[in-house]
Amino acid sequence: MITGGCHCGAIRYALSAPPRQSMICHCKTCRRISGAPVVAWLTVEPDAFAITKGEPKRYASSANVERQFCGACGAQLTYARTDDASYIDITTATLDDPDAFPPLHHSWLSHDIAWIKFDDGLPTFQKSCGDN
Repeated sequence: MITGGCHCGAIRYALSAPPRQSMICHCKTCRRISGAPVVAWLTVEPDAFAITKGEPKRYASSANVERQFCGACGAQLTYARTDDASYIDITTATLDDPDAFPPLHHSWLSHDIAWIKFDDGLPTFQKSCGDN
């Protein structure tokens, strides 16, 4: 079982299967929501994700997108498309072991901040991985 949760411990979750993808997002929305220059995400099957403690708050961050976060500490936990129930993204840094699933690519470099530089050799995409 893969586990994680928010900073204050009010929300805990478990993944019953490994992610099908792991990436770093450079998009403007993720930046503004997190207050960070990039956000690392894991993509999982919705049935593999379960909240095991607490009740996250929900926020519609853009058309057809809902994010879950802790109402106490504000930690962002998930990203889900309301028009595509085939996956849910989980913030990698909220895993108990974020080293378990390193990112496989960078997405949305068309929104990148000029001073962000990665020299990790991972593939990069101007939009989503499948949109180039």
